[in-house]
Amino acid sequence: MTCDGAITFWIFLFFPLIFTQIPSTVGASLDDLHIGGIFPIAGKGGWQGGQACMPAAKLALDDVNKEKNLLPGYRLILHSNDSECEPGLGASVMYNLLYNKPQKLMLLAGCSTVCTTVAEAAKMWNLIVLCYGASSPALSDRSRFPTLFRTHPSATVHNPTRIKLMKKFGWSRVAILQQAEEVFISTVEDLENRCMEAGIEIVTRQSFLSDPTDAVRNLRRQDARIIVGLFYVVAARRVLCEMYKQQLYGRAYVWFFIGWYEDNWYEVNLENEDISCTVEQMRMAAEGHLTTEALMWNQNNQTTISGMTADGFRLRLNQALKEEGFDISNDRYPEGYQEAPLAYDAVWSVALAFNRSMERLRHRNKTLKEFTYNDKDIADEIYAAMNSTQFLGVSGVVAFSSQGDRIALTQIEQMINGRYEKLGYYDTQLDNLTWLNSERWIGGKVPQDRTIVRRVLRTVSLPLFVCMCTISCCGIVVALALIIFNIWNKHRRVIQSSHPVCNTIMLIGVIICLTSVILLGIDGRFVSPYEYPKVCQARAWLLSTGFTLAYGAMFSKVWRVHRFTTKAKRDPKKKVEPWKLYTMVSGLLSVDLVLLLAWQIFDPLQRILETFPLEDPTSTSDDIKIRPELEHCESEKNSMWLGLVYGYKGLILVFGLFLAYETRSIKVKQINDSRYVGMSIYNVVVLCLITAPVGMVIASQQDASFAFVALAVIFCCFLSMLLIFVPKVIEVIRHPKDKAESKYNPDSGISKEDEERYQKLVTENEELQRLISQKEEKIRLLRQRLVEREAQMKTADTNGCGGPPTTGGINNGTHPPAVTTTGASLGVYTSATSSHLPPAASLAITQAAIAVAAMAGVKHPPLITASTNDITNTDITTPLLLEPLQRQPSCNSISSSISPTIAMTVLPTSRCKRDSVLQPLIQPEGTSATSDFDSAICLGGGGGGYSQLTTTTTTRSRAASQSSAFEFSDNYQ
Repeated sequence: MTCDGAITFWIFLFFPLIFTQIPSTVGASLDDLHIGGIFPIAGKGGWQGGQACMPAAKLALDDVNKEKNLLPGYRLILHSNDSECEPGLGASVMYNLLYNKPQKLMLLAGCSTVCTTVAEAAKMWNLIVLCYGASSPALSDRSRFPTLFRTHPSATVHNPTRIKLMKKFGWSRVAILQQAEEVFISTVEDLENRCMEAGIEIVTRQSFLSDPTDAVRNLRRQDARIIVGLFYVVAARRVLCEMYKQQLYGRAYVWFFIGWYEDNWYEVNLENEDISCTVEQMRMAAEGHLTTEALMWNQNNQTTISGMTADGFRLRLNQALKEEGFDISNDRYPEGYQEAPLAYDAVWSVALAFNRSMERLRHRNKTLKEFTYNDKDIADEIYAAMNSTQFLGVSGVVAFSSQGDRIALTQIEQMINGRYEKLGYYDTQLDNLTWLNSERWIGGKVPQDRTIVRRVLRTVSLPLFVCMCTISCCGIVVALALIIFNIWNKHRRVIQSSHPVCNTIMLIGVIICLTSVILLGIDGRFVSPYEYPKVCQARAWLLSTGFTLAYGAMFSKVWRVHRFTTKAKRDPKKKVEPWKLYTMVSGLLSVDLVLLLAWQIFDPLQRILETFPLEDPTSTSDDIKIRPELEHCESEKNSMWLGLVYGYKGLILVFGLFLAYETRSIKVKQINDSRYVGMSIYNVVVLCLITAPVGMVIASQQDASFAFVALAVIFCCFLSMLLIFVPKVIEVIRHPKDKAESKYNPDSGISKEDEERYQKLVTENEELQRLISQKEEKIRLLRQRLVEREAQMKTADTNGCGGPPTTGGINNGTHPPAVTTTGASLGVYTSATSSHLPPAASLAITQAAIAVAAMAGVKHPPLITASTNDITNTDITTPLLLEPLQRQPSCNSISSSISPTIAMTVLPTSRCKRDSVLQPLIQPEGTSATSDFDSAICLGGGGGGYSQLTTTTTTRSRAASQSSAFEFSDNYQ
């Protein structure tokens, strides 16, 4: 081989190698742009979306670095680590990325809690943070996170969609269940504000840290039906299991969950997370729930900036996940699968922002390689480029708001038969809801936002009301017939003696009471709530006045019977005056009117509703509860007014019962039905005392209360009419003419004359018995004095002053002898012409004669006779002359000259005076004012009767001033 050939050989040998190294040399000359990535992958709590987002980001890096027109001369390098969705660990990963070379130009982060920590600290290094999986509304605060952008829409983007759905389905009452994380707390605050603006009530807001058991139970206690759940997927599985245990699922409940969970999130990791529910139970509880999520996949299948469609990206992502070991073929998707397009587009957003920044920095003779953590100018250029970035990615149009939030549509899905079905889309910017009408509800109808409570008014049973009204109407007809009967036969003795006007008043009261029974049964079935207070007032007025008229008429009768019997001894001829009966009824009625007027004016009765516990309907399977209500007539101070009315009428009832008992066996001609009236009062009192308290106890039972009160009123009315009028009707029917009524009516068996005679005899008998007892006592005293006088006379005889008496009469023929005395008799005569002296007057005169005789010296007169003459109408004083026995004068004390005549004068009341009648007005012949014996009998009384009989005998001595007097008095009525 020649030299040239050798040279040619080596040239051809090394030429390919030289050209092979040229691209390598060119590639090695590319500048690397380094970014940091923080992915939650292996954690046990929060969102572990890095499992799918990190493979998507790697795919994006490959596509970006292959794009020749993007980042010319540069290569994008991603340095990443796992944060496990823990803020502390995420901060540690960030510091490692920042303080370990190479220099990082931007940070990618996921999980809201980690993004919050990283973005709040990154501003100190002038670093832009782009979050691919952070939905916390708190991240929208530019003052707190000035360098933050995110391809994941804010969680608040769900709230307008939720409000839109609530209005669409007519839900105005919702509950909120949240995990105690900042992302969910800020989301709930935004939701509450939007609900308040939309007029939607938030019935309760429950939160929990890790165990949702108590919070879910509280939702059931609050009867929550539409529930918005805000929590990470791990907590979501626990909530779903507790939902099943508390039966908060099915046709009566609607749950809103976050839409970025995997499609099979409720079936995986149950054993690892110690979920006590089975897969089947979780499926049952999850059926029918709604999800709202930002649109994370391009729905139009257009070619994106990467040259792929969304379906093409899905195929590449599934293949990458399979290489990572995930069972995608059996729909076992890793967490973060829904957010994977966001991570892919986030890398493209970084590349586009760097590409625009390079162009701007070139004009300033700067490059991205010159960026340091203290270089704010380059950081501002990157910020401005990121803020203006806009492209069509696999997740849709990527653009950022002034707060750095992703502007995106919201997708609405529903779990139907274990799969998520799209229901529609909502554009928050345009307030446009695109609805597909593919929703399905368990039970075939839209669930209600609450248990429908139907207010059902409890009313009196219609058959019972009709029955009581019929009986009352019959009673009213009977009462009207009895009024006609009472007026038609008012001339009959049996009616006249029972005071027909009082009976008519009683029947009017019965009619009013029976009318009130009808009003007691009128309720909301017949009248409106506005008219019901008028019914209440009418009830009070009719029942009170009707009772007063009916019972007052009977009470006045029994009162007059009692008064008549107690005054009969002093006035046997006194009659019952009808006007007094009517006055008593009027007085009772006046008290009623005053009380009722005061009640109505100062505290009128109103319609008050009493509510009862909820009841299940009997004729429907809908989610309905029955709230029974009952109408009552009450006022603000109802107890006080009832106490006044019951107290006043209770006293009248008790007093009437006492009077009826006192007059239970009394029969008087003036009121011939007093016994029946008393029996009626017994029944009325007993029924009223039972009905009033029992009616108050059972007031909540409308049928029982109405029946009890109505029957009590009806029974009282019918019984009163029966007792008082049936005997009268029978008497009138059996005896059309007014005769022989006493045979059938025991109260009318005594004639008027017999009644008067009977009363007079009873009165005289009682008076004579009293007088006899008084006279016996006085006779005893007189006998005692006679014994003393005998002892004195014996003493006088012993001293020689006694002797046989002689009789002498000095009358001169002018008057008949006033008193004829012998040893055996003493006679008393009067000069009156009538021969009918009342027994008491005769007895008094006779006893006066005995006394005079004893003073005259007749020791033991065996016989005293008196001529009994009637001196009732004597206008002048009539002297009674007594002629005592002659006896020997006393030797020392009495003169021997003694007048033989004793004059007794009978005086009427108008002429009788105690001191002026000691001397007779007419003196016998031969006597003078200084007669030894001057006597007077005073007869006095009113109305011609003798009420007082006084006999005064005075013995005088001319020789000495000694005198003795005897007085005898008795009362006669």
